[in-house]
Amino acid sequence: MARFDDGRPEMSAEEFRLLRDHVYSHCGILVHEDMKFVMERRLWPRLELLGLLDYGAYHRYLRYDANRHAELEAAVESLTTHETYFFREPMQLKAFTDELLPVVAQRNARLRRLRVWSAGCSSGEEAYTLAMLLKDSRRFDDWDVEVLGTDISRRVLAMARRAEYGPSALRATSPELLERHFVSLGNSRVRVRDEVRAWVSFGHHNLLDEVGSQLVPRMDVVFCRNVLIYFDLAARRKFLRIVRDRLVPGGYLLLGHSENLLNLGSDFEFVHLRGDLVYRRPELDEGARR
Repeated sequence: MARFDDGRPEMSAEEFRLLRDHVYSHCGILVHEDMKFVMERRLWPRLELLGLLDYGAYHRYLRYDANRHAELEAAVESLTTHETYFFREPMQLKAFTDELLPVVAQRNARLRRLRVWSAGCSSGEEAYTLAMLLKDSRRFDDWDVEVLGTDISRRVLAMARRAEYGPSALRATSPELLERHFVSLGNSRVRVRDEVRAWVSFGHHNLLDEVGSQLVPRMDVVFCRNVLIYFDLAARRKFLRIVRDRLVPGGYLLLGHSENLLNLGSDFEFVHLRGDLVYRRPELDEGARR
C-alpha cells in the first residue's frame, strides 16, 4: 500500500470509486475524479479517529459497521463546504422582497399564512436573512409565518440554532440591519434577535430523501442556492421532482446565480423579474390536487 511522506495512506483508484459511489448513493453529492486528492485529505482524519489503516477499510466500515450511519454523516460533513453569510446575493433578495412578496401576500391574503424553505441552509444565515426581510416588509406582521431551514449536516444546524455569528458572516450586513436585527455579545460577535428567531425553525434533512421530504409542508417559496452544483444531472432531476412536489401551485424556486434548470427537462416555468430569473410551479397543476 502506497503512503505519503507524512504516513497517510494513498487512496487507490478503486477505493476512490467505492467511497465516491457510496457518498453519492446517500445524498447525491458527486466527487469528481479531479477532486480525489480533496477526498483523500478530508477523510484521512476520520480514518485516524477510527484507527483504520486504509480507505478500503474505511469503505467497509461505512458499509457494515453498527455505527455506519453516523459515520456516513461525518464523512459527508467532511466533504462539503458550508461557507455563507447574511444578505448574500443582494439583487436576488431585492427581487424577492420587491417583486415576489407582493404576489405571495396577495395570493395568501385569505389564509394569512406564509411558508418559506431555505434548503441546504448551512449555519442559518440565509434562513435568518429571509426572516429579517419578511419582518422589514411589514406585510406579514399578524400572519402565521415560518421560515424552515434544513441541512444534511447536524453540526451546522447546531450552529444555526445558536444563532451566534462573527464578522465573516456579517460582511454584507449594513450597520442599520445589524442594529435592528442583532444583539451584541461583545468580542465582535452577535446573536440574532428573538423576534426574528421566532419565525425560523431548523431540521435535519437529506434533499434527495423522497420519503423524508413528505414531512416538509407545502411551501410558497423555496431558496436552494449553491446546492445543485454538488449534484450530477440525475440527482438534480430527482431534487427538482421533490422540491416541485413540496411547492404550492404558483410557488417559487430561487437558485444560486451560477445555477439554472437548462437541459434538465423540469416542469417549472421561467419567471423573468426586473432583478432576477426565478422558477415557478405552474398554477394549474394536476399533481397539486392529490
